[in-house]
Amino acid sequence: MELNIGGSLTDVIVIEEESQIGQARRCAKQLAEMAGFDQNDAGRAALVATELTSNIRKHAGGGELHCRVLVLPGGNCVELVAIDRGPGFDLHRCLRDGYSTGGTQGEGLGSISRQSQLLDVFADERGAVVLARVCPAGVKDVRFGINQHALKGETACGDTWQFSVSGKKLSALVIDGLGHGEEAEAAARAGREIFAARPFDSPDALMAALHRGMTGTRGGAAAIAQYEGDSGNLQFSGIGNIGARLLSPVNSRGLVSYPGIVGGQFRKMNTFVYPEASGQLLLMYSDGLQTRWDINDYPGLLLQHPATITAVLHRDFCRGRDDVTIMAIDLELAHG
Repeated sequence: MELNIGGSLTDVIVIEEESQIGQARRCAKQLAEMAGFDQNDAGRAALVATELTSNIRKHAGGGELHCRVLVLPGGNCVELVAIDRGPGFDLHRCLRDGYSTGGTQGEGLGSISRQSQLLDVFADERGAVVLARVCPAGVKDVRFGINQHALKGETACGDTWQFSVSGKKLSALVIDGLGHGEEAEAAARAGREIFAARPFDSPDALMAALHRGMTGTRGGAAAIAQYEGDSGNLQFSGIGNIGARLLSPVNSRGLVSYPGIVGGQFRKMNTFVYPEASGQLLLMYSDGLQTRWDINDYPGLLLQHPATITAVLHRDFCRGRDDVTIMAIDLELAHG
């Protein structure tokens, strides 16, 4: 599997009234057409967006639809994530046509499942996240999730990311440009472009290249993670306040970064090796996400798709006063 993608924001549609369901439908159709979908596949994306947002409106009172285009092996995918703080629901019952909690025909989740290549749901007393990926035939899913948002009111985002896969190797980058707005975005973009051109250089070499390339900009925090499927080892190099964790059902390990500013000044740089990382979830995030959360407070969440996990964390722990990026990668994917 070969993949090298990055740098795309998440479009957010707030769902509080009926007219916003139509907005979501039009947005999904437009994204699908931009991604090269034919009319049938674009129609499927529009239908899924309609069902997701109708469910939010009817059963939770309100929420959000997160939309993006992802490049996956074999082509493009439209990702739609419905997020709410409603009462939750019984997934197995709701997947059966004819079952409804709101007096409707009860065809919502069943229809979404039939129209999507991937459906993943997490629901508890705090609300629900429903993930659907709609793709043309032949597109293969990757257990990778990204949630990137600019500070409210800003059109530029000072965070960026890149994710690359080559065979059993993967390499991931998160950069948080200093501050926010256009200058922070320019700093982060300068680093991402360097990384994207050579993602499998050693982390030390990449961090040094990022530092040179971001000099003269505002600079920022950066973290690089590289996983090798044959050995099961994860290498990590970080400077500044990008958080990173390795998560499993029995353990959580924080990954070590050094203080400083890439493109500015830092005293020390080092790559740490974390053995036996296979089968764990790699999570990397900018400081727009709070640090005081515990995945074990969400029983079963770690077994969900990484894109569902990033959506739950964004819903419950986004600070709301800075750009935010959350990246999650299932380290088993490098064995595929």
